[in-house]
Amino acid sequence: MKTFLRAAPVQNTLAWALACYIGLVARTQLWRVQGAENLRLLAGDETFIVVFWHETLPGVPVLLRIARKMGLNRPGVGLASRHRDGRLVGNVMAIIGLEQVAGSTSKGGPAGLRGLARALAAGKHVCLTPDGPRGPRRVAAPGVAQLAALTGARVLPCGAWTSNAITLNSWDRMRVALPFGRGVLVAGAPIIVPRDDWPAGLATIDAALNAAQRAAEP
Repeated sequence: MKTFLRAAPVQNTLAWALACYIGLVARTQLWRVQGAENLRLLAGDETFIVVFWHETLPGVPVLLRIARKMGLNRPGVGLASRHRDGRLVGNVMAIIGLEQVAGSTSKGGPAGLRGLARALAAGKHVCLTPDGPRGPRRVAAPGVAQLAALTGARVLPCGAWTSNAITLNSWDRMRVALPFGRGVLVAGAPIIVPRDDWPAGLATIDAALNAAQRAAEP
């Protein structure tokens, strides 16, 4: 069964089905945006590092959908884990319009960070889950702060919550949204990470992400 699930045609079919389902949820949920002025920055001239906790990955397509309605026309890039599950997530994100760079914020970091730095220099936004792909939950790995310090790109901390969802028994307690519910998307104030003090920036990102997630939850 594992060999069957690893087969490229099966992975592609699963990715397509998941992307279709995510699109259905995004269209049928009623979403409220908190911090719309921060989200609108993605439609401007500046490139950003957009961050979510891993448990809210299903909210990324919603953010893209809402931001595009606000004028976003830049391409976006995500970081796809080399793990099988990470590749599946990467395939789903590619279908919804998010390019992928192989690596993670913890393992395979240098190559992934170089690819993301090149994407920012090329005028693309970057989307990351700093506690992925395997945790610990709601604790940011250094890569996101190092990337921001290296490139000067500001970090946009985001949170998401849906009323109608199933909570998975996974390390991140991911909530998989169901159609016809209500959702909240929070975009916090952008964060500047000092070039010579990324550890301080990492603590700020961690705190801001947790604040954004708390603001999204009831």
